[in-house]
Amino acid sequence: MSLKEDIADRADIVRLVDAFYERVRVDDLLSPVFAHVNWTAHLPVMHNFWSSLVFGDGSYNGNPFARHKDLAIGAVHFERWLFLFTQTIDELFEGPRASEVKQRASNIAGVFKYKMGLG
Repeated sequence: MSLKEDIADRADIVRLVDAFYERVRVDDLLSPVFAHVNWTAHLPVMHNFWSSLVFGDGSYNGNPFARHKDLAIGAVHFERWLFLFTQTIDELFEGPRASEVKQRASNIAGVFKYKMGLG
């Protein structure tokens, strides 16, 4: 029996996003891509993005693809991003909403790769 619970509220989204980006910051492949990021400004935007996707709270207003389309990244970056994101969810949460968030992340990575001509 697992002691993990499902993603239930915005506090869980904050926990997930913060834990995920801690991994990104030390990842050999992804950390250089994020070296320029102002984390104080970026993390609340990511909290809003995922909260909007998961709970439909309308806290995010933006165009995430526009922020990524000109970065020097390839399919391998999206694969690593998805691996770390999924790994973070699996370590923290379990349940239908956690599964939904993993699927949404996979869809986002796929769409971005397609739009960038990476696959």
